[in-house]
Amino acid sequence: MEKESVARDVQVAGNLQTFSYDNNIVRLFTIATIVWGAVGMLVGLIIAVQLYLPELNFGIPYITFSRLRPLHTNAVIFAFVGNGIFMGLYYSLQRLCKARMFNDTLSHIHFWGWQLIIVAAAVTLPLGITTSKEYAELEWPIDVAIALVWIVFGINMFGTIIKRRERHMYVAIWFYIASIVAVAILHIFNSLAIPAGPLKSYSVYAGVQDAFMQWWYGHNAVAFFLTTPFLGLMYYFLPKAANRPVFSYRLSILHFWSLVFVYIWAGPHHLHYTSLPEWASTLGMLFSVMLWMPSWGGMINGLFTLRGAWNKVAEDPVLKFFVVGVTFYGMSTFEGPMLSIKSINALSHYTDWTIAHVHSGALGWNGFMTFGMLYWLAPRLFQTQLWSKKLCEIHFWIGTIGILAYIVSMYTAGVTQGLMWRAFDETGRLAYPDFVETVMQLMPMYWVRVVGGTLFLTGIILGGFNILMTWTTRPKTYEDEVHQAAALEPNYVGPVPPKSRLEEEGAPVAHIAYKIGYFVEANWHRVWERRPFKFTVWVAISVAVASLFEIIPTFLIRSNVPTITSVQPYTPLELAGRDIYIAEGCYNCHSQMVRPFRAETERYGEYSKPGEFVYDHPFQWGSRRIGPDLHRVGGKYPHLWHVDHMKDPRQVVEQSIMPPYPWLLEDDLDFGSIQARVDAMVMLGVPYGDAVNQAEQLAHEQAQTIGKEIAAQGGPAGLETKKIVALIAYLQRLGTDIKNAPPEVVPAGTVAQSL
Repeated sequence: MEKESVARDVQVAGNLQTFSYDNNIVRLFTIATIVWGAVGMLVGLIIAVQLYLPELNFGIPYITFSRLRPLHTNAVIFAFVGNGIFMGLYYSLQRLCKARMFNDTLSHIHFWGWQLIIVAAAVTLPLGITTSKEYAELEWPIDVAIALVWIVFGINMFGTIIKRRERHMYVAIWFYIASIVAVAILHIFNSLAIPAGPLKSYSVYAGVQDAFMQWWYGHNAVAFFLTTPFLGLMYYFLPKAANRPVFSYRLSILHFWSLVFVYIWAGPHHLHYTSLPEWASTLGMLFSVMLWMPSWGGMINGLFTLRGAWNKVAEDPVLKFFVVGVTFYGMSTFEGPMLSIKSINALSHYTDWTIAHVHSGALGWNGFMTFGMLYWLAPRLFQTQLWSKKLCEIHFWIGTIGILAYIVSMYTAGVTQGLMWRAFDETGRLAYPDFVETVMQLMPMYWVRVVGGTLFLTGIILGGFNILMTWTTRPKTYEDEVHQAAALEPNYVGPVPPKSRLEEEGAPVAHIAYKIGYFVEANWHRVWERRPFKFTVWVAISVAVASLFEIIPTFLIRSNVPTITSVQPYTPLELAGRDIYIAEGCYNCHSQMVRPFRAETERYGEYSKPGEFVYDHPFQWGSRRIGPDLHRVGGKYPHLWHVDHMKDPRQVVEQSIMPPYPWLLEDDLDFGSIQARVDAMVMLGVPYGDAVNQAEQLAHEQAQTIGKEIAAQGGPAGLETKKIVALIAYLQRLGTDIKNAPPEVVPAGTVAQSL
């Protein structure tokens, strides 16, 4: 692609300055958005098929469902959606500020740095290098790179805002500022970890606190990476495409500040009925329900912008994408608060209902908004006409039918799962005691999902082809558009705040009424809009205060995590097995959290206590059950059962959809790395005693014992040096500590209260 000539800001006669916009960086992000979108959806389609045909991994560890699922989520969220955000932001910010990006070099460092991070994720995740923390699976070196690239992006964005030639910051910029500030805070604090090797680390948080921090991050990654940037883009591109002004300025103010302050509180609702203290999950639920109003305020502001222009929607496929995208935003932001209500969450949690919800947001809201931006930008970036409006229309309908087929099938699957898990027969026994019975009922819905995913991927391919053909019709040399605007006065004070309407009319009311009128008319906000530093500080305060109000009590109040004296650290071999469990991605299909419901305690055993997880760095409660919960699996089966199960699951459970893991019986365990891992855990405060000095020796001794027991049970000999032995050691330990002695809870009586 031709490199656009660079025209720097040049002072001319009077106060006018000439400048041009950097469209080349927007073109680069456009290409990346299309390419990564196709890759992310293709990986998603592959793992959707594997749920029905697990043998499609062909015995290759790198392409099993459990390793590819985090690759799919990261590719869609950070590669496809992330590049789409940067594409729209780099285009709109320059025009809203009437200034070229602060520094072209920083723009390119941001672009190439972000692509290298995505490639690093695409390499490490299939290799089993992961932290297991949802949406934050990347290991510590990549986390550091993300922080550095984000800082580069922030400097470039705020530098552009500072040198702007438009006094007031438009509403889209408010959302951009909130996104960059909040994402930085979330990423840094959730990623704090102690390295145990070049590509291995342990979270500084454990158990309940780690779960809290993860979903403080996870929910707000959805808020400030998948929502607020796209709301800013909506406020720019939807009015542009419709050629209409935003419906309500004051509604946009209410929408923005309500979201920034309220969203950050809502994360704990992901942990209802778990070992998280009840006050925390209840608080998360209350704020989640409150989120419905400001979220729909944004949807209303977007859709009402089209008043008087609905005839254009029928004619213009770009507007169709935007309208459906905003509609999906409204649906998702209604469903999210609804799912946070405890009685509904009890049914939906761990089921495919959650999968339907996240895909309606990521593909319906983010995906359709991105497609709309791509089609709107392509003719302007390539300075030509869109190659085929008809093909754009076809993409819209294929994509719409595809996402509807996907989410309807997953809603059906989710409700089916939830109802079957809790069903009892006339005798008071579980109606479906074998977990696989539920799985078999979902197979028709899984095939419908495959069809829907295929249609959605087909739409992306058609869209990419359309934009590629548009690029081929570009002029030989792009025209370098030159603009003029006056520079801002450096010592601008601003006009005297106008009197409120009540004061103008001389209404006989108290002085406070004038103040209320001034506030309602939002004149104060006009002042903030020309002061980016003050505006950013208030955003940071809103995010920080809301976060600290939840985080500090969770970490400081001892009763939040009652101590159970029989709970001991994992042995060195069990710790190594836990790392194998994480590397193989078992957490993607299995939870480790028995909730205090009769159906779950009868199916799995005693409900989980917060004190059982004090040495879990990171926690493994999971967010989905494709397979049964494993928290009480310790001692349930002999060692040989686990050997056979990992070698060929259908040998043990005929209808299992779990892929085989034969390499665990063949790959040698790296005993030499165990000491460094134990040392890292000791740095986190785990009391390892003698293991601090002889971790490798202790691991060998336990492995020898398990290997002999497997052979004695009729299994193969010589497994004591293989990965399977470490994994078995970990699985046999799960949930057994509280059986060793009566649990002693400190302080007394707080377990039931915290649950």
